[in-house]
Amino acid sequence: MTSEFTLPLIRRRQLDDLGWGSRRVRREVEQGHLAVVRHGVYARAEDMAHLTRAEQKVVVGARALALISRRRPTFCGITAAAIHGLPCLRDDGRLHVLSTDERPGAPADVVRHRDLDDRSFEEVNGLWCTPLARTVADVARNEMRDVSLSVADAALRRHAFEPPGAYDAEAASRLREEALAWAGLARRNRRTAERILHLADGRAQLPGESVSRMRLLDLGFAAPSLQVPVAAPHGGTYWVDFGLDDVGAWGEFDGKAKYNELAEAAGRSAFEVVDREKRREDWIRGTTNRRFARWGWDDLRDAATLGRRLHAFGITPPR
Repeated sequence: MTSEFTLPLIRRRQLDDLGWGSRRVRREVEQGHLAVVRHGVYARAEDMAHLTRAEQKVVVGARALALISRRRPTFCGITAAAIHGLPCLRDDGRLHVLSTDERPGAPADVVRHRDLDDRSFEEVNGLWCTPLARTVADVARNEMRDVSLSVADAALRRHAFEPPGAYDAEAASRLREEALAWAGLARRNRRTAERILHLADGRAQLPGESVSRMRLLDLGFAAPSLQVPVAAPHGGTYWVDFGLDDVGAWGEFDGKAKYNELAEAAGRSAFEVVDREKRREDWIRGTTNRRFARWGWDDLRDAATLGRRLHAFGITPPR
């Protein structure tokens, strides 16, 4: 299956070799057969339609820039995060690259960053980018809190989490310390990065869980327990996203595609999965005597919105 790293890119000169003039190219774009990746680089619109996550589109944009650049670019920040396979909650259409000078003439969608160490790059699937720890530190310094925490959580999870619930705290600490060291070399936003990196936890499975944790803390809840095991029937184990231990409650984030994805993975219908989740929730609530709340992306717009959702379930912060 074509991925963001293998999706074929088409140079304008290749279309010229086929005898496609400007009018033909424009018509193919207008009719939805070709997609413009950047000036002079195209892809089949059908291929692009399969890229559903923001980080996939960022990678394709980075590949297109590398394809037409005279000097091989080294990507950094949120662009490097996408290349490393970390989540990008928002894509502003700009690509971030390292630069050792202040050369003028960069395209409007390319942001240059002064390099901290001209040796700090590695190759990932054919693209040059900053190493994982530095990437996490740069994102923590320069991006919004929800974006940077979801990136840091995902990086720690990759290094330290083993399903269904094993977490290697030492491995997480090593990556965190390496990222903190990179953040310490910067002049700008070092304290901001340190706060994010100390908050990061690889037990968060999805960006929505990272944002949820931030909103819960903003509301005044204590740091929640993550991926909490609860004894299930017949000797099994249920895992709950959040243990709100200071108020004796449970919480779970439900992404928009959760039940369809679970159904596909288990070979069941969406109805069967929803029914199974309902019975699971009833068991957890009944055996632990704790309230149980679920929320989705619409409830995470800000802390107050999540607070209203939790209040509907009788869950309020202790302070």
